[in-house]
Amino acid sequence: MRTPSHRPCGYQIRTRRTLRHAIGATVAASAAVVALVAPAVAADAVDAVDVAQRNQPAGGGGAAEPDTTIHAGATTAQERNRINGYWTPERMKLAGALVPEITPVPEDDNTPDDPRPLPADTPDSGAVWTHNGAVVKNVGRLFFTFSDGYDGSCTATVVTSANRSTVVTAAHCLRGVGSPSADDTWNHNFYFVPGYRNGTKPLGGFTVRTMATSSHWNVDPDTTASSDVAAAGYDSAFLVANPATGGRPLADVTGSQRIGFSQPVEGEFVHAFGYPNYGLNDPEDKYVGSRMIHCAGTTHPGPKTPLLWGETCDMSPGSSGGPHLAHFDTRTGTGTVVGVTTTDEELAGGQAPMLYATRFGDSAHRLYDWAQSR
Repeated sequence: MRTPSHRPCGYQIRTRRTLRHAIGATVAASAAVVALVAPAVAADAVDAVDVAQRNQPAGGGGAAEPDTTIHAGATTAQERNRINGYWTPERMKLAGALVPEITPVPEDDNTPDDPRPLPADTPDSGAVWTHNGAVVKNVGRLFFTFSDGYDGSCTATVVTSANRSTVVTAAHCLRGVGSPSADDTWNHNFYFVPGYRNGTKPLGGFTVRTMATSSHWNVDPDTTASSDVAAAGYDSAFLVANPATGGRPLADVTGSQRIGFSQPVEGEFVHAFGYPNYGLNDPEDKYVGSRMIHCAGTTHPGPKTPLLWGETCDMSPGSSGGPHLAHFDTRTGTGTVVGVTTTDEELAGGQAPMLYATRFGDSAHRLYDWAQSR
């Protein structure tokens, strides 16, 4: 089943202007759920993003360079230990549930692994990735807690970098639009679990030391929506992970995927990975975040959001931030990350089912350069 029109295909964004969403007859969860990418983005909305960025003072740690807003994560041993203890197996399994208090803990997905490599250029509209390779080590679930106290998750990827600690995801997984110094702009309790599988941490869990998004997210939420910023091409973000116990950098544990900033090519064959989990909230959706899901196909720009490029894929919320890889070798599980999941066809257009990515451009390159130098 595809996601309802009021939910983004990545992860739901909770804005500063919260709503109460009724669940069943009597239960409500606080959160504003907005479409990640509007069906069409007016030119004046995109202009508002640019004007607001130019006029917005730096905050939340300041801007390291133009178009880069940084935010501190877990910088002390006490905070790292607290977050590590917070993310228990049950809490990870229920991340993304609108009402975790009444949501059953999902059963494990025991789909057998297949040691045979997937034949190259095989289209896939959505299935558990069973073919191993490097991708099962350097892609994982990114957990966090919203300002209202509810837990969520996205997908993130370790990319090759100078500091061997850089992770890429979607900006809306880290924050909403608004002042970067406001308490409810950023999520917290960030925790990256590479190779996540059925509530386990095969390679350990990693807290986040610092992070960065485009300063285009620093706009006034009363005048500019998160969907406008995402559709304008600014939905990529980078994290710098704290080292593993014993001091090993993240990439020394997981390996990494290459990252590229080239222009998208119509019809290029792209592989996408993610941890969709909307089945926690809708029993007709088949994904609950237990295993990594794979899609593959030729990529095309969104009819309603031409800066976003996608391929056939039925992933649901939780897949946001997941990598879209070009030149992917199905024998080794390696490729080049050229974008991160932002939305689906209900918002970006195209023939269902589709999954669209923010492709990396100059803004993403500046964020990456900042992150790998930390």
